[in-house]
Amino acid sequence: MQHESRTPVLEVENLSAAFWVNDRWQTVIDNVNFAIWPGETLAIVGESGSGKSVTSLSIMRLLSSRQSRIRGSVRLNQRELLTLSDKAMRDIRGNQMAMIFQEPMTSLNPAFTIGRQIAEALITHRRISAREAKMETLRLLDKVRIPNAKERYNEYPHQFSGGMRQRVMIAMALALRPALLIADEPTTALDVTIQGQILDLIKTLQEEEGTAVLFITHDMGVVAETADRTLVMYRGECIESGRTEAIFSQPQQPYTKALLAAVPSLGAMRNQPHPLKFPRVDSATGAITSFETGVHQPDRQATPILSVKNLTTRFPVRGGVLNRPRGHVYAVENISFDLFPGETLSLVGESGCGKSTTGRSITRLVPALGGDITLNGYDVRRLSGGDLRRMRRDIQMIFQDPFASLNPRLTILQTLTEPMLQHRLADKKQARAKAASLIERVGLSPEMLNRYPHEFSGGQRQRICIARALTLDPKVIVADESVSALDVSVKAQVVNLLMDLQQTMNLAYVFISHDMAVVERISHRVAVMYLGEIVEIGPRDAVFENPQHPYTRKLMASVPVPDPARRLLKRNLAAEELKSPVRGLDYQHPPREYREVSEQHWVMI
Repeated sequence: MQHESRTPVLEVENLSAAFWVNDRWQTVIDNVNFAIWPGETLAIVGESGSGKSVTSLSIMRLLSSRQSRIRGSVRLNQRELLTLSDKAMRDIRGNQMAMIFQEPMTSLNPAFTIGRQIAEALITHRRISAREAKMETLRLLDKVRIPNAKERYNEYPHQFSGGMRQRVMIAMALALRPALLIADEPTTALDVTIQGQILDLIKTLQEEEGTAVLFITHDMGVVAETADRTLVMYRGECIESGRTEAIFSQPQQPYTKALLAAVPSLGAMRNQPHPLKFPRVDSATGAITSFETGVHQPDRQATPILSVKNLTTRFPVRGGVLNRPRGHVYAVENISFDLFPGETLSLVGESGCGKSTTGRSITRLVPALGGDITLNGYDVRRLSGGDLRRMRRDIQMIFQDPFASLNPRLTILQTLTEPMLQHRLADKKQARAKAASLIERVGLSPEMLNRYPHEFSGGQRQRICIARALTLDPKVIVADESVSALDVSVKAQVVNLLMDLQQTMNLAYVFISHDMAVVERISHRVAVMYLGEIVEIGPRDAVFENPQHPYTRKLMASVPVPDPARRLLKRNLAAEELKSPVRGLDYQHPPREYREVSEQHWVMI
């Protein structure tokens, strides 16, 4: 909510930034103008490469002075920042303005406890004693709703979940009560429940402290629920700005219309019996191409392509002087489902619920402790040698981080031809021809085959990973958070691509995600996982329109909705972490019972 003060906390005028690339200055942002008042939230939105993060780094003066050049004016409480010395800027950072980065694990020092890292800022800037700094740090940890703050003060970053690490970053940013808080994609990689808690927390702290917030994101649902005003960036320029309600209800620019049209909205599939592709939007004209319903329907009377019965996967926990087993991580516990040709089954739940371990157990990337996995006639758990290699031709995996899963030393051509050559499915000429065909199928050009992974954007790299997964003509693809970190427009393109491939190749997907709006759009059936168990499973419309388990309802309530009318809403979600799946050696897992709510819709009692 905008403060009554007539003096902005931050004023940015004609801000431009350029990087030294290929022996010349390349402009990245050009003549950006905006102001933020006390207690107000301004959101900057746009796709990757639009200049959002460079704008924030320019304001904070965190760009390399050797490789970058900043022009214009940035005034914080009427003080010009671009002409200050480095020492003066260090005093301002933390004291008067602070920043929350997208990935807390890379922003926190793994060698120091979280208590020490927060206290260090207080001791450095406030010149207080170590004892006073510790007391203030504990107060901050309580304020950001970290349970058992006193016990967790001496723990290290790796001992915290992603959501709790982000809370530590917020505590650190707010330690000195800055007038301006810059939040750069602070919730992008978080589960929906944790994201909801973080958004509530920022709102509460803003009300208490009157802090001005610059919120940088590509999640339009988050924008609608947090921002008073919104600024849209495209290719380094501000193309539209105004009240958030006006931007959402009456966008003026074609690109803004395209951005909003690509936003997946929970509930948009109500009364739609079948999966539905996203509308295709031309970012130059804003023209929308709608798709018909009834994309591809699986034959559930056929034989399942994948059948999982009572799958259990546990990991030993060792400790003590002799490193003896002390317990087990109950990662996946007694889950069962069938997957039919041409069907998409989505696994949803928070980090740590066992979604990814389920996918990795099915593909034999991690060994299962018990249960049966049947894939296209193969008894997966009992395969070895050549049979295991042949089985893996039928099931492929698309990982969350395409850059980490592509070999940086191989060209895209080598990446795509290697599986075919290794499995002796084609000679070099045939493999090259198929690679060219696949790269076109995923919407890229065959001329790109000789490039390396670093020469592509995130969305393009994910398309390459999809092409690689298709090289062996699989029957099943496990997509593990494959669209979670993508911009909304790129996400829509990749989801549409997956649905097109399913229709033409009769592929079956195990779609692992915490993005409930995308899951609602792409799925035939949905399984909700909690602490390694399926607590609810059924047809997509049954689970989304009639959720029965309390945890399913909690997931649904956490999803940001792209409706500015919900801006002042607080979900008041509990701040606890997902319970630990670690159990002692003598633990006996209780038997579970399910009841059938409607046809094929089961819920744990």
